[in-house]
Amino acid sequence: MLISTLPVRVYYEDTDAGGVVYYANYMKFFERGRTECLREINVEQDELLEKDIAFMVKKVEMDCLKSARFNQLLSVETTVESYRKASLVFKQQIFNESRELLCQASTLIACVNLQKMKPTAIPTEIIEVMTSAR
Repeated sequence: MLISTLPVRVYYEDTDAGGVVYYANYMKFFERGRTECLREINVEQDELLEKDIAFMVKKVEMDCLKSARFNQLLSVETTVESYRKASLVFKQQIFNESRELLCQASTLIACVNLQKMKPTAIPTEIIEVMTSAR
């Protein structure tokens, strides 16, 4: 199973007035984690865009368990849980430095042809790399 870990520092801009990470910013951390997970298997999304292919979020289920705070170093762990012809499911978790689980999400990503704005098959070379990384 493909697993990626991304360290993320909580900056002041990520927090509310109380120094607690604003919930929507967890989504940004998860997005970075997915991008880096793909990058680790040499999938660059700008190269896909040149071919009129994009990965778009279709559905997210997120559960915030504990609060992250200003200046903490977090770890975003990303796993490609499953894939189908035109979609991927990422399971993600954010931990603090004490390995306490702060937030978790499951994200369904659709592979889309940008010209038609319709689902399209994930390129074969990406499936092959993901399969070999399992």
